[in-house]
Amino acid sequence: MIKVYCYDRCSTCKKAVDWLNAHKIEFEKIDIKGDHPDEKTLRALHAKSGLELKRFFNTSGILYREMELSKKLPSMSDDEKFQLLSSDGMLVKRPLLVTDETVCTGFREEEWKKTLLK
Repeated sequence: MIKVYCYDRCSTCKKAVDWLNAHKIEFEKIDIKGDHPDEKTLRALHAKSGLELKRFFNTSGILYREMELSKKLPSMSDDEKFQLLSSDGMLVKRPLLVTDETVCTGFREEEWKKTLLK
């Protein structure tokens, strides 16, 4: 089953959900703020994705800017980054698409097409 971690007030998440519905793709929608992934889940998603860990951070989010994470992340260990990401769903890049094979951060239509329309 495809899972999509979203935030209902996020315009990018709305576009992603509309795209999924337009392509008649069934998915489980998870509220990233209320039911965000824990550290163990984030570690597994990161490993499955093959992406750099920094791609999992919502760098355009208010919380990211308020915490001045662009200055702090470079000196943090991966363990510290995972703990931070798991502390608040608003720090996680969204939407977060999870399939049996892979994980995509953010909504880039071409990437989602390649992943879901095989």
